[in-house]
Amino acid sequence: MSIAYTAVALQTRCFAVNKLNVADARQKIFDNIRRVGGHVQGTKGFVGPSVKMVVLPEYFLTSFPMGESLGQWKEKGAIAQDGKEYEMLSEIAQKNQVYLSGNVYELDPHFSDLYFQTSFILGPNGDCILRYRRLVSMFAPTPHDVLDKYLDVYGQESLFPVAKTELGNLACVASEEILYPEISRCLVMNGAEVLLHSSSEVGSVELTPKDIAKRARAIENLAYVVSANSAGIADIDFPAESTDGMSKLVDFKGRVMAEAGMGESMVANAELDITALRRYRNKPGMGNILSRQRNELFSGHYSQAVYPANTMLNEDKQVNVPDRSHFMQTQMQSIQNLQKNGVILPEQPHE
Repeated sequence: MSIAYTAVALQTRCFAVNKLNVADARQKIFDNIRRVGGHVQGTKGFVGPSVKMVVLPEYFLTSFPMGESLGQWKEKGAIAQDGKEYEMLSEIAQKNQVYLSGNVYELDPHFSDLYFQTSFILGPNGDCILRYRRLVSMFAPTPHDVLDKYLDVYGQESLFPVAKTELGNLACVASEEILYPEISRCLVMNGAEVLLHSSSEVGSVELTPKDIAKRARAIENLAYVVSANSAGIADIDFPAESTDGMSKLVDFKGRVMAEAGMGESMVANAELDITALRRYRNKPGMGNILSRQRNELFSGHYSQAVYPANTMLNEDKQVNVPDRSHFMQTQMQSIQNLQKNGVILPEQPHE
């Protein structure tokens, strides 16, 4: 049986909660979900019943922290796994009979002092079929920061989850993680065929690092990439349209199938032919990059630590909640270690 359907990278405007108190922020989150629900319904009504997948941009729910402490943002911008917000999102998926994916700041009962940036996939029945915690972030806690305890709770298989569905094998990549080829490769080695990329990124008439990476991840993994960017971010103190445009779908040969311009848009929609992807993956030849990997060659280099794990755990595996300066300080230490090991050279050579 042939598997083909329409996927949409829905480019919606994000409305920030930063300037609101906690109660008003919660109300704004509900308003943002209702607004997105209208866009999903209108998109499916216009594009047609073949729409089976909708990917939302990063920050569609809250925007991002701008100076708030981890504790403050946990109260204002993070949602519970069993909360009303997910119920409302599930209703959107059910009402429109789509797989709905997005990215939110999420609470975790096992890590009550933190939040994680989480990409989700909700099925047409409303169930959450995949929950992926962003692993590489500049200013947010990740499972890597509490890795030993996270693995104790969830196991190694939780790091790179893949959902097997009638639309193919689906996985999520969060925002700038598209720049880290190892993440997409691990997901694909776990079976992923479609990478759902919720992003909020620089809009430009020129190729950007993320935009190049979308094509690269598709080519090297023989996977579809469905990438949704924000149509600007309102109600924070920077120019709203700095993150706009460039939502797109890329096929497994790296070809852009559809792309949105600036502003709110459903234009980034195209047919994903999973049967064709599987046919190509099963055909020997130079173009079948996925089958030509030689992973053993690289294992030694990848065992070398760069950005250290467990920086938010103490010796008893208890969580230490840091100030936001922690993230920059840890990166600076990583740079110094890379210099010490000769990986990168200092800006001014020693005399």
